Amino acid sequence: MTAKIERIKTALAALEPRYLEVLDESHMHSRGLETHYKAVIVSPQFAGLGVVKRHQKVYATLGELMGQMHALALHTYTPEEWAERGIAPESPLCAGGSKHDH
Repeated sequence: MTAKIERIKTALAALEPRYLEVLDESHMHSRGLETHYKAVIVSPQFAGLGVVKRHQKVYATLGELMGQMHALALHTYTPEEWAERGIAPESPLCAGGSKHDH
């Protein structure tokens, strides 16, 4: 586990997750190492919040760590939702490039 993943997990502990998984998916993309992450977060703090508000809560919790990532795929669930689902979707393969790449 990389130091950055540890820092991400430490920050996300503030959400009191019942389940937390952070994966470095940079190998699936063309932007270098430690740039693309996936986080699966199960927290009672997400109860009553829509997807956008959940993501905003995660971004606020991560603070300046967000500036150290190119992308963060978030899968946020309440414990009840997680009990029904039990698994997060797989990440798609990168299509490569960016509108800024020439």
